[in-house]
Amino acid sequence: MGTPALVFDMDGTMVDSMPAHARSWEAFTRRHGIALPVAEVLRRTTGRTGVECIRELMGEVGEPRALELIGEKEALYRAAFAGEFREVAGFRRFTVQAQERGLRWAVATAGDKHNIAFVLEHLQLAQPPRAIVGGDEGLRGKPEPDLFLEAARRIGAAPADCIVFEDAPFGIEAAHRAGMRAVAICSTHGPRELAGPHVIAQVRDYEELMTTNFLESLDA
Repeated sequence: MGTPALVFDMDGTMVDSMPAHARSWEAFTRRHGIALPVAEVLRRTTGRTGVECIRELMGEVGEPRALELIGEKEALYRAAFAGEFREVAGFRRFTVQAQERGLRWAVATAGDKHNIAFVLEHLQLAQPPRAIVGGDEGLRGKPEPDLFLEAARRIGAAPADCIVFEDAPFGIEAAHRAGMRAVAICSTHGPRELAGPHVIAQVRDYEELMTTNFLESLDA
């Protein structure tokens, strides 16, 4: 195996944004007469691309209309999260330590370019990721492996060398289908929902992960 490379999901993994996403979905579904509890909406959409989310909830909507609708929903999300923006504890420090060890890292998210720009602007990372793959690039969303495989390709890493950081069941499954190992960030789901033979750690956040000397163990 080669040098490990790290691939991060964004929402719920880099930033603690899932409560804001839940509130924006609640407002969106109420506005559009979608009679589903928000927990069910999240179960069916988290990790999927924007167009996939709209079609999952509203049927075979044409792509231009689906993009318009998901744009409406994501604007609600950014308005909700802007005033309470927060990282998943320790994320920025963890990426600094990874880069100091010479590790490549990328972001692979079902979020679109507007949400990605919003998160990166607020995070103010010391160094940006080497590659970013978004959900509006025409790739299939999770649990399909496309986003993670494209991230690996862009940073020149073999899938077997990649470690995916994920907070959602669809993402954990996508890592498995991509042939990658995974770290479960249990910010929004419990360890039982984020289990699998490829999951090498389950932690609440990066503060906890750093207490286990995780990065140091990759050299072993």
